[in-house]
Amino acid sequence: MRARRVVPLVAVLLAFTGALTVPGTGTAHAAGYRYWSFWESDGAEWTYATQGPALARPADGAVNGFRFAVSADSQDAAKPRETPDFAAVCGSTPAKSGAKRIAVVVDPGTEADAPDGETPPAPLAECARVDADATSADALAAVAKPLRYNSAALLCAITGYPKSGCGEQISDDRAASPAPSVSPATGGLTRGDEDEAGGTPSLGIVAGAAAVLTLATAAVWQARRRRG
Repeated sequence: MRARRVVPLVAVLLAFTGALTVPGTGTAHAAGYRYWSFWESDGAEWTYATQGPALARPADGAVNGFRFAVSADSQDAAKPRETPDFAAVCGSTPAKSGAKRIAVVVDPGTEADAPDGETPPAPLAECARVDADATSADALAAVAKPLRYNSAALLCAITGYPKSGCGEQISDDRAASPAPSVSPATGGLTRGDEDEAGGTPSLGIVAGAAAVLTLATAAVWQARRRRG
């Protein structure tokens, strides 16, 4: 009897997890989000930052990068197109007691990713000398003002670019949709906010469903074993 009761549960869970992992029809035509992504470099290669610029506290000699582009998520985010090493940017800036030097690279991207009516400014690479406990956001502010943030502390504009918009969703025809909430910690959408915006489900929901499915499958196996 127990096996017969569990099997329908497994079928329901399979259908549920399958539905969660299939992208919703509301985002079938979405190309991504237009935003500034945050990067760190070892002088040879850019790596997507695991913390937002307001949280990261780089050491003297670090290289930070910012790239404006349309990207679906961190896996396909466009990197800054130049990868200068620290010496190339800060070689002429002497060290100072109680301060640190951060090489800051800003790539405003291409015209294809620019909002309607705007043209990307020239890229820049500047050496920011800031307090020893300064964040990457502090270093950026030292060399690339004006900056613009939204109410959720998401970085929206560097050197005043773009003039408007902040993390808006862009469809295949580049028509902007209302922007969902964005995480300043990663420069990308939070998983929970993707759910509310009609995107893919959160990893937590999928993982939880998978865990329940695993337990239900194990119960079926044990029930059949007892009957055998």
